[in-house]
Amino acid sequence: MNLEDYKGIWIFVEYTEDKISELTFELLGIGRRLADKLKVELSSVILGHNIKCDLNLLFHYGSDKIYKLDNKHLEVYRTIPFTDALEYLVNKYRPEVLILPATSIGKDLAPRLACRLETGLSADCTELDIGPDGNLIQKKPSYSENDYITILTPNHRPQMITIRSKIFTPQTPDPNRTGKIIEEHLELNESENWTKILEIIEEDQEDANIQEAEIIVSVGRGIKKPENLGLIKKLSSCINASIGASRSIVDLGWISHYHQVGLTGKTVKPKIYIACGISGAVHHIIGMKSSDFIIAINKDPEAPIFQVADIGIIGDLFEIIPILIDKLTIK
Repeated sequence: MNLEDYKGIWIFVEYTEDKISELTFELLGIGRRLADKLKVELSSVILGHNIKCDLNLLFHYGSDKIYKLDNKHLEVYRTIPFTDALEYLVNKYRPEVLILPATSIGKDLAPRLACRLETGLSADCTELDIGPDGNLIQKKPSYSENDYITILTPNHRPQMITIRSKIFTPQTPDPNRTGKIIEEHLELNESENWTKILEIIEEDQEDANIQEAEIIVSVGRGIKKPENLGLIKKLSSCINASIGASRSIVDLGWISHYHQVGLTGKTVKPKIYIACGISGAVHHIIGMKSSDFIIAINKDPEAPIFQVADIGIIGDLFEIIPILIDKLTIK
C-alpha cells in the first residue's frame, strides 16, 4: 500500500427523515480541525435514495466537498449495500481518514467496511490529533476503565474511527461557505444474502432521550436497591430533569439501557448534571464530563466523580436528596 496515494478526511453523513443528524456536524467540527492541520480537504459522503436533506449545511459546517451516491437500494439502511457503496467510493477516491458516527448504523457499518478494506478501526474515540509524522493519533479509554490508550494506524489506509455524540463541538456555521458536490453512480444488484426490511417500528423510549436534556439527575449503585429509584424520580420531577444512570444499575436491570450514561451508553452535555451515588468510573465520566455544571453527591470523599464536579457534596444521598426536594418544591 502506497500511503501517499491517500489524501483527505471523510465524514460519513447520517440522516433520518431528510434531516442531517447533529452528530454529523460534531464530526465535521473535529474533521475540519484535523484537515487544517494536514492541509487537506474535508469531504462528506452521503448514501441514500431521493436524498432531500439540505446538503448546503455540510458546507456551512466545514465540508469542502460532498460525495453523493443515490441508489434505490440505499433508501433504508442495510449492511451489505451500504458497505458495497462506501467501499466503492473509498477505493475510488482514497481518503486517508474516514470518520463514522458511533450510532447503531455506524457501529454496524464501520467494522464490516474496515474488514473489506483490510485496515484498522478504533471505536468510540474521545481524542484525536495529528502526529508529527502525519498519522492520526487516536485515543480512547482502556477497558480497565482506569486510563487511556493511544492507537495508530501507520501502515494501512484509510485510518478509520467511530465517534460518539457530544464528544466534539461543531464549529460555528458559515452560511456563505460553499463547495463542490460530486454525484456518483453504482449498480447494486440485490441478492438473497441481503437483509430484507419488513417493517420499521418506533420503540417507545418514554422520556429517555437524555442526550437532548438540559438537566439530568443520574443515579448509581449508591441507590442500593431499585425500590429507592422513586426518590430520584421525585427529585427529577422537581426540576424538570431527565433521569440518567450508571452502567452498574443498568446491568442489574434496575433501569433501562436508554438511561445509561457513559462510553457504553449515551454521551450527554446538559446544562446541569447531578450525579447521585455514582463513584465515577472512567467510562461514566467520559459520557458526562462535558456537562456545563456538575454536582456530585457521594458519601465517599475519595470518589473519582468529585474530580470533575463543580460542586461536591460528601454525604448520604438518602439524607441530602430529601432536603433538596424540600427546598425545590413549590409550596
